[in-house]
Amino acid sequence: MITETFGGMTIDRVGEIDRYLFKPSEFLRGIDDAMIARYKPILGPRLIDSQSGYLIISFHSYVIRAPGLTVLVDTCNGNHKDRPGKPWQNMLSGAAYMENLARLGLRPEDIDIVLCTHLHGDHVGWNTRLDGGRWVPTFPRAKYLISRREYEHFSTLMEGPPDARKPYPAFADSVFPIIEAGRAEMVEMDRSIHRHIDDRIWLEPAPGHTPGHVTVHAKGRDGNAVLCGDVIHHPIQFHEPQLSNNGDMDPVQALASRNRMLAGCAANRSVLLTGHFPAPTSGYVEAKGDRFRFRYKAD
Repeated sequence: MITETFGGMTIDRVGEIDRYLFKPSEFLRGIDDAMIARYKPILGPRLIDSQSGYLIISFHSYVIRAPGLTVLVDTCNGNHKDRPGKPWQNMLSGAAYMENLARLGLRPEDIDIVLCTHLHGDHVGWNTRLDGGRWVPTFPRAKYLISRREYEHFSTLMEGPPDARKPYPAFADSVFPIIEAGRAEMVEMDRSIHRHIDDRIWLEPAPGHTPGHVTVHAKGRDGNAVLCGDVIHHPIQFHEPQLSNNGDMDPVQALASRNRMLAGCAANRSVLLTGHFPAPTSGYVEAKGDRFRFRYKAD
């Protein structure tokens, strides 16, 4: 993805894992071999592995730079996180993420705001880092913004005896430490983040994948973008919109949020910046009857 420019704002991609293969049935509910065979020649080897037929995704963040403000949207998997059964997250130790941030001329202390579209482990991992055996905020000056509805949902799930097995370890190592450090702020799902002359950044509710999931909107005098988090996971969902990610907590609501977002992108000619599409990542949405089509900007 090249740098996107919207008036006084720029948006860049920060990659952590550029290519990861998922067995289709372990990623999307309702997918079958016939669908893979049908769409493999249409989507090509960048999106469906030519040998295994597995779906290809990536893990990345975005940096929005506006006058006097640097915002990091989602923070991928992180290092040293204990995630048995999730090899894309489990005990990673790579340097790529921080190196890619540095290539943009940014240090952790340069980030003013960390925006979490939701609290799944692959979107909050770099919220924290290990320091002397303790989890501390990776971005020491940043205010971490979290949807209040999202926080309430996951914090309720974590209630129980201290020695009880908790369903979302990411809350314990990547969310609670930033709250304990006084760096977190719970916000409403339609919160305005920034306004400067023609430039605006704001949140919109997009529940379904999780109850408090939000999308991030950036608008300048030269156009606008939607950073969608996990509202859509893979381009095959444009062809088969009923396919739901296995992590969707409410698939019906997730589909409604996805259709609403895609319709808005098509109507407003917004650049869609996806959370898991492999590079070049960004593109435009085109409406085709009751379906949608995605056109990569680099294609």
